Amino acid sequence: MNAESLRAISTLDTGVGSWAFNMALDETLLAVVASLGQPVLRFYGWLEPAASFGYFQRIAEVEAATPLRPLVRRPTGGGVVPHDADWTYSLVFPPQHSWHRLRAEASYLRAHSWLQGAFALMGIETQLAPCCRKELPGQCFSGHEKSDLLWMGRKIAGAAQRRNREGLLIQGSVQPPPGAARDAWQSAMRDFAARAWGAASVPLVAPTEWLERARRVAGEKYALDSYNRRR
Repeated sequence: MNAESLRAISTLDTGVGSWAFNMALDETLLAVVASLGQPVLRFYGWLEPAASFGYFQRIAEVEAATPLRPLVRRPTGGGVVPHDADWTYSLVFPPQHSWHRLRAEASYLRAHSWLQGAFALMGIETQLAPCCRKELPGQCFSGHEKSDLLWMGRKIAGAAQRRNREGLLIQGSVQPPPGAARDAWQSAMRDFAARAWGAASVPLVAPTEWLERARRVAGEKYALDSYNRRR
């Protein structure tokens, strides 16, 4: 990644939220990021154990792949991701940003290189997977894909993407190594961006209208069986 790619980034920590709200707020950020005019790095957590699954997955496959409930269909692709002890984040880029123009594989590599750099600042050595190890059907963390983040040979970070005219949304999950602290990781994500690319982190508080929109989308879409079981 070069310095032009990230000159400034808005950082948003929304704490823990419901499974439906978490997906709805990411969708909302994708819808508003063009008007914001700069990328957003969002950190968030889950009020209760849950699992998210890729937009194109079939619900029967998902139900067989994990015992976790509830299940929520993500706006991005990928497989089943358990949200019981993970650290979740999203990256959102406006359509005019250079990251939006990257092919999916290059975008994936860039996101996980960022994670790798952040863990290095924490004194934790990780590797980018050079190739693949077959996953169990639908289970994101049972194997690994090219450019997934590995720790001691085990996948600890994966992500999924959605790109459209509104922007680019990357939803990521980290299964942290033993002893790693979430607060330290969030700081390291900001610090690595500043050290590597001179990207200033600008704290962002979600406006009321964004939160209201997300709550509406959560209730009308992500909380509904008719949406989550559509395939």
